[in-house]
Parts: sequence; structure tokens; C-alpha cells
Amino acid sequence: MNDRVQIDIVDGVADVRLVRADKMNALDNAMFDALIQAGERLKGEASVRAVVLSGEGRAFCAGLDTSNFGAMASGERSAGQGTAGALVTNNRTPGGSNRAQHAVMVWREIPVPVIAAVHGVAYGGGFQLALGPDMRFVTPDVKLSVFEIRWGLVPDMAGLVLMRQLVRDDIARELTYSGRIFDGEEAMRIGMATRVMADPRAEALAFAREAAGRNPHAMRAAKRLLNLAAEADQREMLMEESREQTALIGSPNQVEAVRANMEKRAPNFSEVEL
Repeated sequence: MNDRVQIDIVDGVADVRLVRADKMNALDNAMFDALIQAGERLKGEASVRAVVLSGEGRAFCAGLDTSNFGAMASGERSAGQGTAGALVTNNRTPGGSNRAQHAVMVWREIPVPVIAAVHGVAYGGGFQLALGPDMRFVTPDVKLSVFEIRWGLVPDMAGLVLMRQLVRDDIARELTYSGRIFDGEEAMRIGMATRVMADPRAEALAFAREAAGRNPHAMRAAKRLLNLAAEADQREMLMEESREQTALIGSPNQVEAVRANMEKRAPNFSEVEL
């Protein structure tokens, strides 16, 4: 994993970086494996309270490694060849993801806030990877694209599942059908970006440190509710809100949050037990 993805954890914040900078962090088999391993590791790290995902060098992620397209041009149909191994129907996660889809969805499954810091380019699979985290902090001049149609393909790394939660249906269709490149300012206008700034990684780390200072049980409960909201009906959501809140009220960390606010001091929260 170290030659593709690196993780540093400091004060509850996991700083996750794609480090294949010479290839603009393009997605090859080793990168898919490294992303999944990193995400699965962080899912089980009780000390982690927030995550930042970024890319080293000139890009967040340029998409699928272009070496994969040589085989496609010859007409080969090997499983796992496409961005998400679309021909593979087995070995799926309980949530329904295949291997490359899981490289995106695992960031949504991490039980704490995850922020993608996006600069340079995020094309195709790289753009879909940026959709997995809870939020996207981007530069104004970042180049984004649902690029797959240019290769005669469709987005198949959970991109359509995640885009429909962010933008209007017609916008998702226009971007998918055209494969056009758009910048951070437009991404903000249409709902693909959360914030636009000159240094998204620095801002994302600052946000993560702030999030790491909140009640970790409440943050995890909030993420569970927000993830559930994408698919639950009203009755289920209302019940889950009540269930999560009942568990939080009067718990040691919730009491500590109240006391710290009243005493105007930094809270001292206990770790989450997994």
C-alpha cells in the first residue's frame, strides 16, 4: 500500500494521500487495492475521528491508468479491465459493490467525516473517487469530468449512485452524456463541490481537526443518519433519529460536551469502543 497510498494519523485526523504522483495518481490494480486497504483499515480505527483524502503532485486522480485502454482497443473483454470491472458479478460487498466500486464506496462507509481535497484533475474514476467522501473541497481551477463516455464507456465506480444525491437528474445526465470538463466554480454552483478555495488540503485538514474535537459518538451517529437518509423512507428516518438521540443523551461524551461548553474549555472525550 505504501507505494500508492500513505496514511498519517495525528490527533484523531487521518491524512490519506495518493502518492503515485508520477502517474497523476492514476488508478491501476495496485491503486485499487491500496484504496480499499486504506479505507478498510480506517473503518476499524477507533482513534480516527475524521479523514482527509488527497492526491500528491499535480492531480487528485487522473482516472483509470491509460495502459488499460490498449487491451480495450484490441477488443479484449477481460474481467476487471474496465474502471470498475463491470464484467465481474461475484465477490461483491454486502452493500453491492464490486472491487473498484468498493474503492469509492469504502470512503462513504468509514464511520467518521471524510473530506476529499481535490486539485489539478479528477477525471473519470478519479472524479468518482472524489464523490465517495462526505464533502469535496476543490480549487477554483480544478478540472473535473465524468470522462467515461470519451472512451465509449459509462461511469461504473458508483458515480451514478453518488451523483444523484448531489445534483439534479438532468445535470447528471448532461455531464455523463457529454464527458465535458468543468471547473471548481461550476462544481460549486451545481452541487458537486462543498467549498472552493486555493488550498483545499489545508482547509480540509483544518475542518477535520475541528470535527475531531466534537463528541465522537455524535459524529458517528450523524454519519449513520446521513448515509441512511439516501435510501430510507420518512418513517424509518424519524425512528432512527430518535434512536440515535436517545442513545446519546446523558452518555458520558454528551455530558462532557455540555460541561465543556458551559465551562468554556476544550472537551476531553473518551474513545469510541468498536
